[in-house]
Amino acid sequence: MTDDDHAFRPLILIPCFNPGRRIETTVHEAVKRADCPVWIVDDGSDPATRKRLAALAAELETVRVLGHEHNRGKGAAVLTGLHAAREAGFTHALTMDADGQHPAAAIPGLLAIARERPEALILGRPVFDADAPALRVQGRKVSNFWADLETLWAGIGDSLFGLRVYPVDPLLAVMEQTRWMRRFDFDPEAAVRLAWRGLALVNVDTPVRYYDADDDGVSHFRYWRDNRLLIWMHLRLLAGFLIRLPRLIAVRSRTRRAGT
Repeated sequence: MTDDDHAFRPLILIPCFNPGRRIETTVHEAVKRADCPVWIVDDGSDPATRKRLAALAAELETVRVLGHEHNRGKGAAVLTGLHAAREAGFTHALTMDADGQHPAAAIPGLLAIARERPEALILGRPVFDADAPALRVQGRKVSNFWADLETLWAGIGDSLFGLRVYPVDPLLAVMEQTRWMRRFDFDPEAAVRLAWRGLALVNVDTPVRYYDADDDGVSHFRYWRDNRLLIWMHLRLLAGFLIRLPRLIAVRSRTRRAGT
């Protein structure tokens, strides 16, 4: 084993909650594309889903299923996976959704970049097709604006897209400092807080597809509930931004001078 192998030990982390029939395709494609373990964190799914996940773990050697007895939220599921990953000696976690929106074909490229830049947060930046719901495509621009402001335009390409490669230790550090980031607010808050921490941000254009019910698509997004959660999250982050503003300005000034 080389020094590089010790510095970069990735796994795929797939949080899920009653993901529908696309979970099998998602996991099989991830296993096919990833030369590393694939872990599913079941966030309190129903008994039928648990049985299907157990069947996947029995069928596929590199698949492991972790679980919550009750639904706690996406961020909580990721946190459970991160604790287990660190204990097992993994350094990086590629997170992807269980519903097939995130293309498994992107996994090798994202991991290759993370291997070259192990200190960085690797962010998928969604490229939408013509069938993407306009409300979802346009609505995310609001969250992206606030995330840009809260980091002084540090370079978060898309604050809501969950296909990312995280260094495990920095992400655990920021999650353990707050009781938030446990539900739908996980993706944008993780990006902002890691930018505050000083991680380099690398954006990678990635195709994304939304599946409707006719294509076995399952969405747990609830417009009013989750947008209220995002509003509260950005209010908290804005307060943190104001506290950090002098340091962020100093960092941005040094970055600009270094680039000239």
